[in-house]
Amino acid sequence: MSEKKPLILCIDDDPDILSFLQLVLEGAGYRYAGAESAEEGLRVYKEVAPDALIVDLMMEEVDSGTGFVRELRLLGNKAPVFMLSSVGDDLSATTDIAPLGLAGIFQKPLARQHLLTVLAAALAEAASAS
Repeated sequence: MSEKKPLILCIDDDPDILSFLQLVLEGAGYRYAGAESAEEGLRVYKEVAPDALIVDLMMEEVDSGTGFVRELRLLGNKAPVFMLSSVGDDLSATTDIAPLGLAGIFQKPLARQHLLTVLAAALAEAASAS
């Protein structure tokens, strides 16, 4: 019996970032779903029930990523959510991330190995908690 590979939903308005994430995640054995806006991401989220999400902070609107994450919490999301940001370590200075319940923040440009290591740890933690 083969175990289903985790599905990662990536939401970013930059098609190059989505292509990179798809290449890295599928290359590491994950299943990938992508969306180019928070609105599309919400629709895809409801369709695929991802095991983890990577969400860009600044998409079509400055804080659409945080709005999307708040919406996920209202929907009862239990999957780990990572924020993707070009403001990096300064994110906590510009956005109150504590109430968002994020599993972590990835800085652009993305470091492939760091992304995979952190993602694997969060998925293992989520699996042991359920």
